[in-house]
Amino acid sequence: MIVVTNRMGVADGHEIDFEDRFSKRVHLVDQAPGFIRNEVHRPRPVRFVHETGRFEPDPEGHGCYEVKTWWRSMADFEAWVSSPSFAEAHRDRPPKEMFRGPNVLEVHEVFLSTDTHDGPP
Repeated sequence: MIVVTNRMGVADGHEIDFEDRFSKRVHLVDQAPGFIRNEVHRPRPVRFVHETGRFEPDPEGHGCYEVKTWWRSMADFEAWVSSPSFAEAHRDRPPKEMFRGPNVLEVHEVFLSTDTHDGPP
């Protein structure tokens, strides 16, 4: 299994529009062969203060949104990226000013999991 993470720094003031785009997505990836699940993670800018042992808000922190998809195999993900459905799902590109910079795509292979349930939380 692989997990593909697209990390995106969303510009201040564009968070609601960014989240709205994902809430209204067309769900084409959900029908792709080998697709397991999709999650979108919202950043929580906090920092750990060792002296108090607590997390505190970090007004300087931005964090990145993470869009994660789980796949049976790299071949399944590559087939999705090459498909007409992928092109259709990504046709409506967001405005450049929505982001603080370029996104970063990461691919990880799952070699260990401690999931105890059948699906996402």
